[in-house]
Amino acid sequence: MKIGAVTEPRTAISGSNPETIIVRGRDLATDLVGSLTFTEHVWLLVAGDPPSEPQRRMLDACLVAIAEHGLVPSVAAARMTLAAAPEALQGAVAAGLLGCGSVILGSSQAAGEFLHGVVEEASGNDPSSAARDAVQALRARKAAVPGYGHPLHKGGDPRAHRLFALAKELDVGGAHIHAALAVEAVLPEVTGRDLRMNISSAIPAVLLDVGFPIGALKGVPLLARTASLIAHLLEEQLRPIGFAMAHAAAAVVIYDGLAPDGFVADDN
Repeated sequence: MKIGAVTEPRTAISGSNPETIIVRGRDLATDLVGSLTFTEHVWLLVAGDPPSEPQRRMLDACLVAIAEHGLVPSVAAARMTLAAAPEALQGAVAAGLLGCGSVILGSSQAAGEFLHGVVEEASGNDPSSAARDAVQALRARKAAVPGYGHPLHKGGDPRAHRLFALAKELDVGGAHIHAALAVEAVLPEVTGRDLRMNISSAIPAVLLDVGFPIGALKGVPLLARTASLIAHLLEEQLRPIGFAMAHAAAAVVIYDGLAPDGFVADDN
């Protein structure tokens, strides 16, 4: 049974024959291997052409900025998975990536679409009014403003500050950075809270301004965090803490369900 439109299946990413592997029209072995950095190759794969120097540096900086932030839930899930299934490194990596969503790590896509909407509404003018309207629309739906606020970095996310500073150094700041700053400026007035932008709004702001495809924004933190998960999982093999993390979680959760008379939950 066919589902969807009947089309001739095609891809423009890669093809091969017994002698040659082509990636985006270039010979993988002779043109790319040893010539492109991994960051440049990522841009080529996603965007179709190699990046300019500012594009490479901006993507590289974003990947470094979002790769690691301690024992966050995605890392905890991965390490506890490996503790339970030490033969399944790929399963542990997958467990960590599956924990990347709208609350932690996965909001770059939503933030990028939100900022892009502000840019389009502003139509080249000062984005302040468009930013206020966009935030008010979210408030009316009781929806969070994606990419703003952080449980730790309440005074401002240092990673976001660095990405914006780099964009200024490279002279690539544009409409999406202006929109991000405009949103931050109107948040206290509209929400009553001084929410600062976090890394999940900074990444799409700087990447969209250098031409990164909006539909691939969510892949940036996923790609970056994969590297960090591999590091944590190697450490888990050498210095395991997965079961200790699971035990610590169980120790702080109080059982308050039905129980027979005289039952006391084991707090060990």
